[in-house]
Amino acid sequence: MRTTERNDLIVSWLTISVAFAILASPGFFNITSFVLAFPISAIVVGTGFISHELAHRQVARKFGAHAEYRAWQAGLLFALISSFMGFIFAAPGAVYIFGNISRKENGIISVAGPLTNIAVGIAFFGLTFLQINDWTQLLGRMGFQINIFLALFNMIPFPPLDGSKVFSWNPVIWGLVFFPIAMAFFFL
Repeated sequence: MRTTERNDLIVSWLTISVAFAILASPGFFNITSFVLAFPISAIVVGTGFISHELAHRQVARKFGAHAEYRAWQAGLLFALISSFMGFIFAAPGAVYIFGNISRKENGIISVAGPLTNIAVGIAFFGLTFLQINDWTQLLGRMGFQINIFLALFNMIPFPPLDGSKVFSWNPVIWGLVFFPIAMAFFFL
């Protein structure tokens, strides 16, 4: 991993971790809640966000393309601002792909991130069954919710989100991924 890519991943991870911690803190920037929410947010967002982006990168490289993550400064700023408004617009950056890839390959690369969030979310959900302590329960619930949110948000079929590329490649596969995520997000 190149230094620029690593630094962009770290800055993006920390920024959206702060944004999710702000969102999880009741009241207007309750510092005590924020201090408690930030470590959980950092673990959950770090696992989900970095896994999501690296999944895109690895699948693109499997297809012979050059791929690396780049932060989007405006997206990072908007994530922070939106968190104070009670929602998160999570578009901190993207994996940029260079090379000859087909529409199908682009669709597969694009769906890899949200599918990774689903897997990570299920793993966090598993923590809720361990009954170790309240912290583990909170980590499991937040891990599930945030990862399912990231998967759902990214599968919205509007550019530049992953869902637009998946839908362009194969609307049936898009629907088979999007609708179960939406049901999990809204009903679990």
